[in-house]
Amino acid sequence: MSSFNIWHYMVLTVIFVVFIVGIIRALKEKNQKMMYSMLFTVTLITVFMAVFSIFVVDKYTKHVKLYDLKNSRLLSLERISYTGIVKNVGKYPIGKVTLEIKLVNKGHVTGSVKGGNFYKPSGFLDFFTGSFGIDKSKPQTLVKKFVVARNLKPGHAHQFYVHFQFPPYFRSVAQFTKLTAR
Repeated sequence: MSSFNIWHYMVLTVIFVVFIVGIIRALKEKNQKMMYSMLFTVTLITVFMAVFSIFVVDKYTKHVKLYDLKNSRLLSLERISYTGIVKNVGKYPIGKVTLEIKLVNKGHVTGSVKGGNFYKPSGFLDFFTGSFGIDKSKPQTLVKKFVVARNLKPGHAHQFYVHFQFPPYFRSVAQFTKLTAR
C-alpha cells in the first residue's frame, strides 16, 4: 500500500468535490437516460483521475537514491548477491522501495554473432512435433524485482542484501538497476 502525504489528500479532496458536483448535476437532469449516462461518465472520469493522480503525486514527492551498490558472484552456488544502501532524500515518507535488477548477457561481443543466437524460427509443425510448449532456448535477459525497504522516513537510509540464481551460461554481463518509490 502506498504511503499518502498531504499532497495525496489535497488532490483526492479536489477530485471528490468534482465527483460530488458531477453527481448533483446529474441528479438534476430531467431525462432519465441522460442522467444515467452522466452518472456513469462522472464516476468513470473521477476514478481515472484519482488513480492517475496518485501515481503523479508519488513521482514528484517521493525521491530515493541508491548508494554503494556492490555485487558478488558465488560460483559454487551459481548465485549473485547485491548489497547497497537506499536513502529517502525527499521530504515525505516512502511506503515501499523496489529495486529492479536487469542482467543482459553480452556473451556475443566477441564478434561471432549468429542469427540463431537471438532468433529461433518456429513453424506450424513445431506445434505438433515440438517440445509441447517447453522452451529450450536460453534467455539472454534476466529481470528481478526486490522490495529493499519499507516505511522509509525522510532523511533515513536502509541497508539491503538481495540474491538470486545466476545463469551459468551468461558471459560479460551488463547490469541495469532501477529504483521505484511508492
